[in-house]
Amino acid sequence: MKKLKSKYIEEYVMRGLMVLATILVLLFVASIIWTIFSKGVKSLSWDLVTKLPGKDWNTAEDGGFLNAILGSLMIVLPAAVIGACVSIPVVFYMTMYKRRASRLSYIARLAYDILFGIPSIVYGAFAFTIMVLVGMRASVMGGILVTTLLIIPIMIRSGDEIAKTVPDEMVEAAYSLGATKWETLKVVLRQILPGMVTAFLLAVGKAIGDAASVMFTAGFSDQLATSLSDPSATLPLAIFNWITMPDPFPDRAYAAALVLTIIVLLLSLTSRIITRRITKNNL
Repeated sequence: MKKLKSKYIEEYVMRGLMVLATILVLLFVASIIWTIFSKGVKSLSWDLVTKLPGKDWNTAEDGGFLNAILGSLMIVLPAAVIGACVSIPVVFYMTMYKRRASRLSYIARLAYDILFGIPSIVYGAFAFTIMVLVGMRASVMGGILVTTLLIIPIMIRSGDEIAKTVPDEMVEAAYSLGATKWETLKVVLRQILPGMVTAFLLAVGKAIGDAASVMFTAGFSDQLATSLSDPSATLPLAIFNWITMPDPFPDRAYAAALVLTIIVLLLSLTSRIITRRITKNNL
């Protein structure tokens, strides 16, 4: 009887700790979002998100930060496509063409774990060193390069964990029916597609909100980049620059932070909607 009562007490304590931890996380997230929204809404205007900086941008409210919004998209979207084209074949090779427990797969996963944990500013410093060696200046191309390097480990590790959820029996059943590796790959792809879409959008969300990596590689400009060799402003770097400057720049920083937060939230919601629809169609 005492043992049974102690088990119930232990269960209640652990459940209480889990509930407490969940509430603390939700409060922390809610406080961040509330701070950004409460301060950003006051400063946000239609002109800020639809106009380029004017001639008096540095001294008065003239124009907006459309260049930073478009600059972020110009850097992140090509990087995300390139990162997906590199990451997805690597995931399938480690899970389908090499045994999951092989030495090569173990070394590859260890390497990508290390790359996954490296701070983004290290990626920026590395890419900047390469750019200096080849004579490339800070530009959109440099931003795409470092953002691609940042996205690839995220997508590979996420995709690898998703691919591990596919039962070995499913793969063996496909082989037993005479399917080739390519045909079996299509079966596996249908199972992991929702997770891969989620991993892709989350990687894009992380990349578009990163300032440290593009600080050295994309540069900063009050003008809209018209070619891959032009420097470009990005939302995270604009926030970083404006928050430490005198008025009215901190207000613009909060407005830009609100726009960036909305973009990340939309990416998260989109990933959930797409994942739900793909999962529903696969059933």
